[in-house]
Amino acid sequence: MIVIAVFAFCLRIALEQAMRISILHNQADSLTTIKLISTALENYAKDNNNVFPGALAPLTETEPAYLDRDYSSLASFKGYSYNCSRLEASGYRCVATPVKCGTTGQLVYSVTTGGSITQEACIKKE
Repeated sequence: MIVIAVFAFCLRIALEQAMRISILHNQADSLTTIKLISTALENYAKDNNNVFPGALAPLTETEPAYLDRDYSSLASFKGYSYNCSRLEASGYRCVATPVKCGTTGQLVYSVTTGGSITQEACIKKE
């Protein structure tokens, strides 16, 4: 009985550690992706008389492409969803949000015109 209890305790700790590692990995990937989106938008504007595109899709259609995929059209990518709530000729604001707050990530990343990145804790929806 004691052996089972010790085994269950060790298993619980191992699962919690695996979950933390997964969250940290998703957050690192998300931060990299939001930086990639920002860089692509800034480069596009630089090449197009300081005019930003109205969507991310045109960034994938050029040769060579500014982005490898339209992250905003994907349901999720490595535990995060991406949305550009403001994407107009004069500037942008894009956000990376965990698909499940606390499970796939704990931070929300935002990037605005000029590449300014902010982060904040996500809020669990109960």
